[in-house]
Amino acid sequence: MLFAISCTDKPASLALRMETRPAHVDYLKQHAASFVLVGPVLDAEGKPCGSLLVVDVADRAAAEAFAAGDPYAKAGLFESTVIRPFRTVFKDGVAA
Repeated sequence: MLFAISCTDKPASLALRMETRPAHVDYLKQHAASFVLVGPVLDAEGKPCGSLLVVDVADRAAAEAFAAGDPYAKAGLFESTVIRPFRTVFKDGVAA
């Protein structure tokens, strides 16, 4: 089942994001088989200010566990994390 995980960084937390990034990327590599789309959300200056992940996992509990295990979450980077079921309608310009 697909879930969209939308995370918003706390204000003025770019340094924490950058310090934690190597552990975050290692964590992502361990779970790459579950990803549909993953990347940072950018502010008006092009700097990361959050994360957007669309994951294919068994259920909401698995999506919540994945989000909670992220080193960014463990470091307290996020102001908020929203997890919602997701349905693909178009992918790469083609109706799904």
